[in-house]
Amino acid sequence: MSFTQKSYSVKLREVPQIAPPSNKRGFRSVLAGGLTGGINMCFVFPMEFIKTQLQLDSGKMMFSAHHTALTPYRATFLASELVRVYTGSVDVVKKTVKARGIRGMYRGVTVLLSGTVPMYAVRFGTFDNLKTQFAGPNGQLSAAGTLGCGLGAGVVEAVLVVTWVETLKVRLISDQRKKVPQYRGLIHAASSILRQEGFFGLYKGLAPTILKQGSNQAIRFSAMGVLRGWYTGGDQTKSVPKPFVALFGALAGGASVLGNTPIDVVKTRMQNGSYTSTLECARQVVTKEGVRGFYKGCLPRMNAVCFEVALMFCIYDSIMDVFNKF
Repeated sequence: MSFTQKSYSVKLREVPQIAPPSNKRGFRSVLAGGLTGGINMCFVFPMEFIKTQLQLDSGKMMFSAHHTALTPYRATFLASELVRVYTGSVDVVKKTVKARGIRGMYRGVTVLLSGTVPMYAVRFGTFDNLKTQFAGPNGQLSAAGTLGCGLGAGVVEAVLVVTWVETLKVRLISDQRKKVPQYRGLIHAASSILRQEGFFGLYKGLAPTILKQGSNQAIRFSAMGVLRGWYTGGDQTKSVPKPFVALFGALAGGASVLGNTPIDVVKTRMQNGSYTSTLECARQVVTKEGVRGFYKGCLPRMNAVCFEVALMFCIYDSIMDVFNKF
């Protein structure tokens, strides 16, 4: 009886090592974010203009006297009607272009361009920094980690950039509706507000802005993380084609709009300077316009945000692809 000895060999597949994010990548994310913001705003501002005009159009109560044949010279009763300046998005475009030309659709864009570049830089820089702190050994964030990093990025950008930029934008757009505008431009608007209302005049609506930006970025980065993970199957070495990045970005943007349009309406009304507190503003909206008042401008905002977020992630990914080659 003889025994033959067989040998077996087992091949182990090497798992690719994910290098931890470096300071160089952190700087690149800040720079790429700033470039993304500048390019993005040139495309999306007209839709932002329409949204803001509709949200500010709370309407005026008009009274008219009614007469009867028996008393033609004496009113029998007064009828009231809530009259708004605009009937919808198309009406905003028609009336603005007729009154001020196509440049009227870009009134206030200087404010956002000067604020959007640092806002996007802070957004992506903060998110990348937080991701470095909370990512696992493989460089990936958990779902809760992505939500938290997005929330943190939104809060930081709200405090450092977004609140004062949005305040100036809303004031300039609202000022355009007057027969005799009060502000001559960005610098004059800022100096006038500082002189008349003090430093905190630029920070009206800070609380709803923090809520809006925090929830915005938490929802958007989380949705993008989930959708990217679904497409790649968790493989970080696999890239997502730009058309899918755009689609995922649009879906993430739409989700954020449905989640926080009421906050956005309150924020815009507060920054217009008509209310003393967030709660008073919300109460007035409910009293005068009902729950539907919280969703004014939702459609143009949905169109603008889906396009903006889709463009944002596409531009950012493209710029980072170029940076990563060097």
